[in-house]
Amino acid sequence: MNQSYKIAGMTCAACAVSVESNIKPLDGVHNVEVNYPNQSAVIDFDEEVIHIETIQEKLKEIGYDLLLGDEVSVKKEMDQKDSNRLELLRKKLIFSAFFSIPIFVMAMFFMGKIPYENWIMLALSIPVLVWSGSEFYSIAWKKLKHFSANMDTLVALSTGTAFLFSLINTINPTLFRTDDMQHTHVYYESAVVIITLILFGRYLEEKAKSKTSSAIKNLMGLTPKKVTVIRNGEEEIISIDEIIKGELILIKPGDKIPVDAKVKKGESYIDESMISGEPIPVLKTKGNEVFAGTINQKGSLRLLATKIGKDTLLSQIIQLVEKAQSSKPKIQNLVDKIAGIFVPVVIVLAIITFSIWYVVGPEPKLIYSLISFITVLIIACPCALGLATPTALMVGIGKGAQQGILIKDGQVLETAYKIDALILDKTGTITEGKPKVTDCVWTEKEINNLYASVFLSIEKQSEHPLAEAIVNCLSKDFNEHVLESFKSITGKGTEAYYDGEKYLIGNKGLMLENLIDIPGHIQKEAERLKLEAKSVVFLSVKNRVEAIFAISDEIKVGVKKVILSLSNAGIDVYMLTGDNEKTARVIADQVGIKNVQANVLPEDKGNFVKLLQQNGKVVAMAGDGINDSHALAQSDVGIAMGSGTDIAMDSAGITLMYSDLKQIANAILLSKATMKTIKQNLFWAFVYNVIAIPIAAGVLYPKFGFLLSPMIAGAAMSMSSVSVLANSLRLRNK
Repeated sequence: MNQSYKIAGMTCAACAVSVESNIKPLDGVHNVEVNYPNQSAVIDFDEEVIHIETIQEKLKEIGYDLLLGDEVSVKKEMDQKDSNRLELLRKKLIFSAFFSIPIFVMAMFFMGKIPYENWIMLALSIPVLVWSGSEFYSIAWKKLKHFSANMDTLVALSTGTAFLFSLINTINPTLFRTDDMQHTHVYYESAVVIITLILFGRYLEEKAKSKTSSAIKNLMGLTPKKVTVIRNGEEEIISIDEIIKGELILIKPGDKIPVDAKVKKGESYIDESMISGEPIPVLKTKGNEVFAGTINQKGSLRLLATKIGKDTLLSQIIQLVEKAQSSKPKIQNLVDKIAGIFVPVVIVLAIITFSIWYVVGPEPKLIYSLISFITVLIIACPCALGLATPTALMVGIGKGAQQGILIKDGQVLETAYKIDALILDKTGTITEGKPKVTDCVWTEKEINNLYASVFLSIEKQSEHPLAEAIVNCLSKDFNEHVLESFKSITGKGTEAYYDGEKYLIGNKGLMLENLIDIPGHIQKEAERLKLEAKSVVFLSVKNRVEAIFAISDEIKVGVKKVILSLSNAGIDVYMLTGDNEKTARVIADQVGIKNVQANVLPEDKGNFVKLLQQNGKVVAMAGDGINDSHALAQSDVGIAMGSGTDIAMDSAGITLMYSDLKQIANAILLSKATMKTIKQNLFWAFVYNVIAIPIAAGVLYPKFGFLLSPMIAGAAMSMSSVSVLANSLRLRNK
């Protein structure tokens, strides 16, 4: 069973590693992927070997809570916990600051000038450590019992050491005092100010983390809470949760569509931009599908609910985005390993720092040793390192969802920017996938209305794929007639009689077979249209061709421009199609594709992807049909066009809600921007620790006499995490 669960109680990036390391060794657990910013874990386990309740109890032992229950209740509980935590952090921060400021002022500006100052600072410090800082010590203790550590361990060790040393010096001022010391040193201000600064950093971090998942919240907010239904002929306002499949729903101007449905009555333009990314409203009439979360414009509609709850397209998008945001690219696995060993390494470094200062440092050696020990513990927080990748992924994937680009997992984003070969299916990807009449040539200058109406009536009864295109063309201006007879001629066309006259519609072979006269200018036009790779249909009556219709699957708007931009970006574009060589070449020439493979079977597409990969290419495949699914799965990045089948979308890493090649270019740009942000985050997180730890240890003291204050270390540590989050959030504005 592979399931995503929410986990409450994670306070830093090392917590994610701690959760993974405690669950993975359990019998029956195959794999665990924890996402700290998303507060979730994807756990793959065997239900016959281990129950999820056992995993839940294991996590409770180390201070975390795995939430169980239905999706709605878990979401409500998690939202409540997040809200409560943010409010608790705010209260603890204010409380801590209230007591810390007087201590800081006394220590910095009035040292030795206030009677019983150490006792006063002790009294003011206790509430900060006991209430505001209680979380650090309780979690550190739970970690210690299981021989693990996280950021809370560093905070507890550093502030606890500073407080205990100060407490001893307050009770017995002469114990550590040397002859040249005028005052007994205490570090109450370091302990409380560090706690205050870290609480401030966590408060900002919690607020920023909520913004990284704003795309999900925005998507969830697209559906209305209440909806008007028609029951027993009466209008009734009910909760969206009460809608049942097959319900008749009344949608008024400006209303949001609550579920996926079909238009039963009425017509209106629907704004589908929040799902498809396409800004132009779409006209919906009887029989058309509408989707949950889209917005009705000016008309009124009566809808028949076809999909509700989790089955709606919007719900599936939300589930896909949530799953993607919880996934990990390869780069994150490396970061997690580093974060997992980081805290123990820091503790060892802090002990080494203390020892060196105590052995070779100046007097008072103990004071300098303690300051350096505390500062190293505080400044070396791995939070910025742990936040670097997942926060950027969450924002990037959320940004994509808002633009109609659905990304299956983080690995896809990590790969997409490396694409150097793009394979495009023809039908439905480059072309519209819907044959249309592009040219209509009549023998006479004036169109014979009767003939046109009879031709419409014949094609209405025809099952030929091209018949629908002619029907769509003629039905705009002409009405149907009742035919005397109708016959389909397999592979050639149709024959019908009306008012005693014989009508034929079909290919040139059908005309020649029936000795139908084809006027010279019609013959020339037919040859010209065939050279353009268009299907030509002949329409005859009274033994003479009266018209020809050229039918073609039109190229999508803007395709040529997109292909040119992709080629300029160093991406080789290939077109694979099951169509004939001539048609394929004409289409390719029109859009600027040089690499063409025609008469390609479904299995050939997958083999062609393999061939490119063997030649060192990073291959993306874009398609929309079942015949593309093998190639989509084989490619490094599979891209399913929005008009495609479910199997194509299941096989793909990226699904484009709006079937436009521009979205492929946008997806690649999104990948580049996200990976650039991740690399920036990791660079600054690593550089911060590489520079900060030696300075905290005191390498600048021998030459410059500079020793970093623990309070400044606390502020720097908090700001490093916030800066990583802020950099990730910049993606939302791209």
